Amino acid sequence: MSATKLTTIREFCTANSNPEIIKKYQRYFKEGYDGYGIDDKLFLRQIEDWQEQWKAEMTIDSYLDLGDELMKTGRFDEKHVAINFLKSCRADFSKDTFQRVGRWFDYGINNWATTDVLCMLILSALLLDKVIGLEDLKTWIDAESEWKRRAVPVALVELDKSSMDLSPSEALDLVDPLMLDDSEYVQKGIGTLLRGLWKKYPAEVEEFLMKWKDSCGRLIVQYATEKMDKDYRKKFRKSK
Repeated sequence: MSATKLTTIREFCTANSNPEIIKKYQRYFKEGYDGYGIDDKLFLRQIEDWQEQWKAEMTIDSYLDLGDELMKTGRFDEKHVAINFLKSCRADFSKDTFQRVGRWFDYGINNWATTDVLCMLILSALLLDKVIGLEDLKTWIDAESEWKRRAVPVALVELDKSSMDLSPSEALDLVDPLMLDDSEYVQKGIGTLLRGLWKKYPAEVEEFLMKWKDSCGRLIVQYATEKMDKDYRKKFRKSK
């Protein structure tokens, strides 16, 4: 069953590959863009069509198994199919779902965009529905994959955008162990989170930044202070 669906997905991707979109996307991925370059609206409509066609035979376990294969051997667009398929099973999410998608970072997720889509569509739902807690996300902090580490702050960015009241102390405690991470993508994720939190909790975020400004990666401070007044943000410069 999975083999047939893999063939169907790949035939569609090949038939709808667009060299102009490939050229456009290549600018955004320093690590390289290995995708077909498919129009987003067309692709999302097709994913919805597949879900409708296959709904009688697919379960969350089936989609996770198919997702495993797409992550192991698929290109950029195919990996996003896996995430969108899984999104449709939100009512059946469990701790096992969290563990399974966590393994996708070990052999499949290899760029910031796929990481962020997973955070937006899957991880945020797991947290909002209280299937997992922040203590579960904390287990990813020491991951070998920089993308898995990036997922920690980015998942919180999605929570901060939602109606959920994200406690600043919980969020800051969670990213504190990542403040010396040398990955630019992890740093950008942390900075984006702090920038959003600062709008609601300026005192707490500024105190946190003052503690770390002389030792953390400069991208964290750059992103975190982006919306501050130009002169005001100077206080967060690294001491000479």
